[in-house]
Amino acid sequence: MPSSRRARGPEPVPPPPGGVLWSVAGDIRSLLLLPAALTLQVAHPAVGAGVDEYSVFRTDPWGRGARSLASVQLWVYGGDEALAEGRRLRRLHREIRGTDTLGRPYHALAPDTYAWVHATGFPVYQHGLRLLHRPLTPAQERRLYEEWRRVGRVLGLRESDLPRTVEEFWPAFHRVLAEETGPNQVVHDLLSVDLPVPPPDRGPRLPRLALRALWPLLLPPLLRLRRFLTVGYLPPEARAALGLPWSDRQERRLRRFSTVLRLLVPALPERLRYLPRARRARAAARRGGAVSTRR
Repeated sequence: MPSSRRARGPEPVPPPPGGVLWSVAGDIRSLLLLPAALTLQVAHPAVGAGVDEYSVFRTDPWGRGARSLASVQLWVYGGDEALAEGRRLRRLHREIRGTDTLGRPYHALAPDTYAWVHATGFPVYQHGLRLLHRPLTPAQERRLYEEWRRVGRVLGLRESDLPRTVEEFWPAFHRVLAEETGPNQVVHDLLSVDLPVPPPDRGPRLPRLALRALWPLLLPPLLRLRRFLTVGYLPPEARAALGLPWSDRQERRLRRFSTVLRLLVPALPERLRYLPRARRARAAARRGGAVSTRR
């Protein structure tokens, strides 16, 4: 993704209430898209190397997932707290550096690398929304991209670090897919159906104990489901770049699964449909007040 050393410009503003992201980022269906976005991120050799060396996704997958989800929710629904989260993430990544999977030096905050991590969310959303919600109109796609650029500014990206329009985004995205991304050890581990994963270590005590007892039986089908959904919600061009096979039969199964959720979830009450921070922010917006940052 292009970058320059120009000044960052005015203070960034999170995406607005009533926008596309406001409607979908806190919807429980968005949880299904996070593994695909992470897989696409780590397919970049620098990102994959950083995650391989510095992340605890293998030893603490549930904690890592919970922290990532909380961060993503802050970007959209956190109000002033979103800017603090962006600064925290940049501090966290400041010391992440090393040699990537192609033997090149990398730094997590290098503009192209940091921009790629953020940019991957847009094509995953665009593809996932088509299946789980409804296809975006051209106007909605442009609005979603502009809102995603806003989130990038919250995270510390400069105006020039991402293409300015969605029409400019797609050629840049496809170029990085073709020239930089590919399978690596982290991609393999995220899609593995036989690596050990510990049982959930958070939530109510009794369900945790029940899951722990049943975990040897539950884990194999859960890992197969994780791989199916992760590969399925990757954009088709990303699957091709990573060499991930996907059959017509799998596509039909994914579409049936997605159709059930597309019909079922909107019928749920808001307290079940939206994640907690999103519910609070949406309620505050309806009252015409400031977005609450309390947990």
